[in-house]
Amino acid sequence: MNILLQIVQNETTLTDSITTSENSTSTALDAVSLIMKGGIVMIPIAILSIIAVYLTIERYFTIKKAGILDSKFMSNIKGMVLDGDIKSAQTLCHSNGTPIGLMIEKGLSRIGKPLKDISVAVENVGKLEVYKLEKGMPILATISGAAPMLGFLGTVTGMIRTFNQMQDSGQQITADLLSGGIGEAMMTTVAGLIVGIFAYIGYNLLSSMINKVVYKMEATSVEFLDILHEPA
Repeated sequence: MNILLQIVQNETTLTDSITTSENSTSTALDAVSLIMKGGIVMIPIAILSIIAVYLTIERYFTIKKAGILDSKFMSNIKGMVLDGDIKSAQTLCHSNGTPIGLMIEKGLSRIGKPLKDISVAVENVGKLEVYKLEKGMPILATISGAAPMLGFLGTVTGMIRTFNQMQDSGQQITADLLSGGIGEAMMTTVAGLIVGIFAYIGYNLLSSMINKVVYKMEATSVEFLDILHEPA
């Protein structure tokens, strides 16, 4: 009896697993077919969604890394500068690898020249590093506006197709006849809005992170210039 019960339980478990797998496959197919109802406009929307996700993730980690700065970094630079060990200070900045480190390294290479020249050199490097941080941001901003517009374009084309089908069918208008065009219209609108909202949120989040990095860069450059005043 125990053996028979175990066999029955195993068969029940196997049946449940097969049913779950079939349900998952069916759900996936339903989702794909639902997306395909959006028509050809869904292709550029899908491409924009991939670009938006990639840019958001890539820029997030790049900007986050750029904003990391050891709390003892500037105190170490100050000690080396006051001791006249400029070479070690440059090595420390180079190994740091952040925009702030590159700015200070450029300033150290200009020591001995007028303070104004040092300030300009540091500022120029800072502008270049900010430009690098903002790479891809205009594309993300464009996607936040273009994706909803593509969605609305799909809405218009879907409704036009629906009206054409109504005209061609004459008096025989059915729900099946209307569902194709209306489904296309609704699907593209939803997809475009989702991609646009994601890109918009990503753009504003990344812009806020860039601003924080810029504030750190400005504060550090001022602190560095103050250090150069001390030996005099």
